[in-house]
Amino acid sequence: MVSLRENFGGRPREPSILSQSGSGVCMMNISWRDGQHPSFIQFISSFLSANSYRLNFLPITPDFIFNNGGLSVAFIFVTNWDSDIAPSVFSRVEKLKKQFGHFYVVVSLPTKEQNDSFNQSYFKYAMELGCPTFVPVLDPEMGFEKIVKIAHARGVCKRQDAVSKLKDERERAVQGMDTFLKVVTSIPGIDNHDANALIQAIGSIEAISKAPKGVILENTDLSIDKAERIVRFFRDPDYYLSSKIN
Repeated sequence: MVSLRENFGGRPREPSILSQSGSGVCMMNISWRDGQHPSFIQFISSFLSANSYRLNFLPITPDFIFNNGGLSVAFIFVTNWDSDIAPSVFSRVEKLKKQFGHFYVVVSLPTKEQNDSFNQSYFKYAMELGCPTFVPVLDPEMGFEKIVKIAHARGVCKRQDAVSKLKDERERAVQGMDTFLKVVTSIPGIDNHDANALIQAIGSIEAISKAPKGVILENTDLSIDKAERIVRFFRDPDYYLSSKIN
């Protein structure tokens, strides 16, 4: 794995930090980009490319929006904290947290003085703990790594939720099919093959119960006798309530 030793800040960075590639999109605020050192923007571009993210520069309201796995995650990224920018930063935070369900604020605080200044401002502006989540880091590179990791983790969770839902839906479908087969094969003389033919051609139990004999014969390979049995089963109480001997 190639190391990015000559990048912004002079600290070694591994280009790929994700166990699975992101394969997503990173949108960067144009104004935010213009306020950064060109070497840092180059680091970001290389870092995203190494982690399979496509970078777009757009006039968005947050500093970054990541879309990964169908989920959007927004970020404010403060790379050079100063108490003078506190009013504008916290004003943006208040606005953006109402617009994005997944929203984080990453702040680079390399010195104790900056850390103390940020903490004072955080409480001064009465931020609600965890709404949004603030992520303090030691330098901009570390901050951007955190951003990518958070966005990626959110996307993975979204995909896992989707897979879980699909699995549940499949299980419900299988259970529904089992119920369907039990109901239809309870009709004397109707087997699993006949039941499968009916569900494919006619549809639900309700549709089958309303289908005329001619429709059943026209759309399935069932015999006239079986079609008549199905019609009688659903429409003739004397038939379906009587005891049957196969």
